[in-house]
Amino acid sequence: MNKVTHKGGCHCGAVQFEVDAPADISALSCTCSMCSQTGFLHLFATKEEFRLLKGEERLTEYRFNTQTARHLFCSKCGVKSFYVPRSHPDGWSINVNCIDRSTISSLKVSEFDGANWEQNVEDIR
Repeated sequence: MNKVTHKGGCHCGAVQFEVDAPADISALSCTCSMCSQTGFLHLFATKEEFRLLKGEERLTEYRFNTQTARHLFCSKCGVKSFYVPRSHPDGWSINVNCIDRSTISSLKVSEFDGANWEQNVEDIR
């Protein structure tokens, strides 16, 4: 699978990142309370594939429920461009909606029943 370097960031530009991933992206739309309310489209990446370029000092963290997932938001505009998910605690989930579209050749979105996460976690691992 050939990978390209995608660039992205939050709405105001204070937080910017790069992620190495295919140009043809397969993303997940999750039905959990957090993702469904924010419109987050998941692209999973390893720690090696993700690089924060700018704005670490702008990130605000929010944790709930099991306190495992590290939801990171820009403190200026409020956008969550990426976070450390409970399903992949050693990697990242990138919000495809925050990636510059110029490097995306195609986007396929599948739904994941995150509202019933414990029963379905093997579907995304």
